[in-house]
Amino acid sequence: MNITRRQFVRGGVAAFSVTFAAPEFLSDLARAQGARARNLVVLFLGGGNDALSTLIPYNDAFYYSRRPTLAVPAANVLQVGRDRSNVALGLHPRLTGLRQIFDAGRLALVQRTGYANQSRSHFQGTDIWATANPESSAGYGWVGRYLDSLPSPLDALVGWNTTRELPRVLQASRVSVPAIPNAAQYAFASPNGGVEAAAERNAAVRINSHVAVDRPELAFVYSSAQAALATLDRVATVGTYTGTTAYPNSGLGQALRAVAGAMVRGIGTRVFYVTTGGFDTHSQQNTNATNGAYYNLMGTLNDALLAFYNDLRNQALLEDTLVLGWSEFGRRITENGSTGTDHGAGALMMAMGGRVNGGLYGSAASLNPDPANPTLENSGADVRYETDFRSVYAQVIDNWLGADSTSILGGNFRASGISFI
Repeated sequence: MNITRRQFVRGGVAAFSVTFAAPEFLSDLARAQGARARNLVVLFLGGGNDALSTLIPYNDAFYYSRRPTLAVPAANVLQVGRDRSNVALGLHPRLTGLRQIFDAGRLALVQRTGYANQSRSHFQGTDIWATANPESSAGYGWVGRYLDSLPSPLDALVGWNTTRELPRVLQASRVSVPAIPNAAQYAFASPNGGVEAAAERNAAVRINSHVAVDRPELAFVYSSAQAALATLDRVATVGTYTGTTAYPNSGLGQALRAVAGAMVRGIGTRVFYVTTGGFDTHSQQNTNATNGAYYNLMGTLNDALLAFYNDLRNQALLEDTLVLGWSEFGRRITENGSTGTDHGAGALMMAMGGRVNGGLYGSAASLNPDPANPTLENSGADVRYETDFRSVYAQVIDNWLGADSTSILGGNFRASGISFI
């Protein structure tokens, strides 16, 4: 059986636990690199977020006629201004924190992103956005390809996946991104202490330092284990981080607390992956109810991002950080018979950070169901994409990461009108 490094990281390193004193030069190197290097946080909203409930065209009469129970009343919308097509827009009423960040000029909202013939499949859609390839979504992730482009040697903690399985967007040819869902548990649970524990550590180092050239599958295992051993002390410092603000006790909130801790401790990580799910709202979406499903989704997103934003600002790290968020597709315009929304097309992307040129990018669709409406597709059922999602990635790769987007994305997707960074 051929075992790749990626397969091992996905299935083993997430649960790997040892206690090991990393070579001091590694910690010194990470801190010497400092927190001034730019950080990218990938935020995935799993399930297909309903863009029209996040950023609301509250003056469009068709928004209300097509969503008689789900439409947010205009009086409740958090108004954020007009886009380039002069459409008045506002945020969901639960997004009070994101409204503050938007007003501060540090939140960019890119409307109607996607690609031609957009997939309505969760799995295929997720892979397409992850690989940045609508034609063939079976390759490495676009962030993984960026990591592959970096010069060697790379720090073993250059990337951090806060989930238990490696997402496609981070999959790379030569870089293994560890899965660390809980920094406090990333340790060797030995029943012994003192001299015996030290002996166990030394034995682990010796065992994993032997690379069998005639056993490539073991070479992968040992080298991956070596990488894990070398990162333990640094990750342990993140497990004790509390932050300057209170983080919500949600999966997303705690993941972002760990991300902030990694930045503050200066452990060398530059790319992070976080996710929150539940956006497949086919029924009982309850956009307006204060205890409704979508209201709660917006609360989870809002509270975690606001805590993260304020913490980084207090730590003077906000200008070094960019959060880029997306979902695998948008949702249908007309609500269904179960007071929910089905899989759609055009999606909303967001970027947040201290150097973001905040505002509204792109133009809102007219929700008139006339099949001749050029801003809609699928006989007027879905929002048609306007901005290729890869153009947003190109902005990040070129202007934030300092790499070549044409090489990483496999083509020139640079576009004007979306200079948010």
